[in-house]
Amino acid sequence: MIVTTKKLFEAAYGKYAIGAYNINNLEQTMGLFRGNLDSQAPFIIQISKGARAYTHQKMLEAMIRAAEEIFPDAIFAVHLDHGDEQTCYDAINSGFYSSVMIDASHEDFETNIAITRRVVEAAHAKGVVVEAELGQLGGVEEHVQVSEADAKLTDPDQAKEFVERTGCDSLACAIGTSHGAFKFTGNQALRFDVLAEIQKRLPGFPLVMHGSSSVPQEEVDRINAAGGALKGARGVDANQFKRAAELGVTKINIDTDGRLVWTRVHREYFLEHPENFDLRPIGKVFMSEYAKFIAAKNEKLGSAGQLENVRKMLAVA
Repeated sequence: MIVTTKKLFEAAYGKYAIGAYNINNLEQTMGLFRGNLDSQAPFIIQISKGARAYTHQKMLEAMIRAAEEIFPDAIFAVHLDHGDEQTCYDAINSGFYSSVMIDASHEDFETNIAITRRVVEAAHAKGVVVEAELGQLGGVEEHVQVSEADAKLTDPDQAKEFVERTGCDSLACAIGTSHGAFKFTGNQALRFDVLAEIQKRLPGFPLVMHGSSSVPQEEVDRINAAGGALKGARGVDANQFKRAAELGVTKINIDTDGRLVWTRVHREYFLEHPENFDLRPIGKVFMSEYAKFIAAKNEKLGSAGQLENVRKMLAVA
């Protein structure tokens, strides 16, 4: 069942965070649904601008519709990740997405407000929910590239003004995370002090953490042992997710970790089976491993075991 992120956030606020996972192909889609049902968690499917260009948005939409039929007990939202203004309008008018993210965080404050407000007006007219971003995360994710020198934490006072003036439904905050596999060096960590100040100014308002993959060292080591070259990769401590949820974070974006699982499975499989030329055996391995990864991540997010509670809330509503 496809629902809006707003409904999921109402159920989660202050208690746990919803996992938002990017997909690009069939194997990720099947593993994602299996993992969330195995852990009995609601979830958010994210489709990025890059994923829409990789295949075609109609192909991704068809896979999700098929998965919805195959897994009728699943409860999830379909979300456009890091959309520019035109891509947001395209997603809104498609009638498929339940929420979109407009990312104008690279613009100055007033321009970000103006662009976000236009998208909000178009989205709300079609019953679509809007996530916006204030502040800038460092790192690289598809077309989003921000140097650490240009990264900016979200200003709590600006956050309140931004939400009031744009009418957005959730806000992605920069609190020390970054995109990609190389998030932290030295003693860098999540800025819970900044997050607490934002929550204080926006009580009850859903906040979002981007760039929140954990980059497990075991995955990195196994990739490197199988011929990879990921040196110094380090991510967010997944044990901090629940603390973030208590401070108003209802959605946590995880993409890089899934790519690491894909890389590890494929490198190890072909190293062990150099004679193989069939994509299906390795695809089955990946779907199983990805489902396990999703279920384990949901335990850290606190969303595991919450599916029936969400179902009851939706029935009452």
